[in-house]
This record gives sequence, structure tokens and C-alpha cells, in this order.
Amino acid sequence: MDSGEQVFVFEEVAKRKERDDCWLLISGKVYDVTQFLEDHPGGDEVLLAASGKDATQDFEDVGHSDDARNMMKKYYIGEVDSTTVPPSNKIKPQTYSVTQKDDEPGFLFKILQILVPILILGLAFGFQFLGKKEKTEA
Repeated sequence: MDSGEQVFVFEEVAKRKERDDCWLLISGKVYDVTQFLEDHPGGDEVLLAASGKDATQDFEDVGHSDDARNMMKKYYIGEVDSTTVPPSNKIKPQTYSVTQKDDEPGFLFKILQILVPILILGLAFGFQFLGKKEKTEA
């Protein structure tokens, strides 16, 4: 950092989140994007939603072009004192576990689902065979 560079505390940056006074904090650098709100390709609401917090992740998630990154230099006004930035709220990924519920069919039920149709088919063929055998004997 140059000695003449302005350093802001996070609280000062965070309160600049209105249409007539909008600052963004991206990678420790502060940008006054008030004049850019109307020209932003994603609309002014995107910038306003990213203001008042550390917008680094929001900015990186979009995947801005090199031209967009170069354009940022025009709006750069200083750095943020990193000791004043609150830790980001990391969202924990949800974990899922699969458990067998008591009302789910057990192993024995699954075996019966297979054996009962086979037994019915066996009986049907058996009766058919017995019916043919009785006709031949009569």
C-alpha cells in the first residue's frame, strides 16, 4: 500500500449501500460504484445486494472478464483495514444420511415378494400337469 492511499474501516464501507452512495469491498479493496450502477450489465440491484458486506465471493462467483476487472480500476478509492472486517459466515454444506425406517420392508419381505409368485406359478403348472394326467388315465 502506498503511504498516500486511503484506508477505510469496514463499518464505513458497510454503510455505503444506497443508490446515491454505493461502495463495494472486493478482495480487500474498496470501490465507489455509485456512478456505475446504471451501466452495470447485470443491473444495479446486483451491485446494491453486494454492498454492505465483503462482496469478494459474489464477484468471483460471476466470473468477470479481464475487461471488467480492468474497468474496476476507475472506481477504486482505497483499501479496507483487514482487522475491521468481520469473519465471513461460511455456509456449512448439508449432509444427508440414509437410514432404514422401521416401516420399510425388511429382507424377509423382499424374499417373499419373489418366492410367492414363483410358488403360484409352480402350483398352476402342477394343477395343469395333474389335469392332463387325469384326462389321459380316464
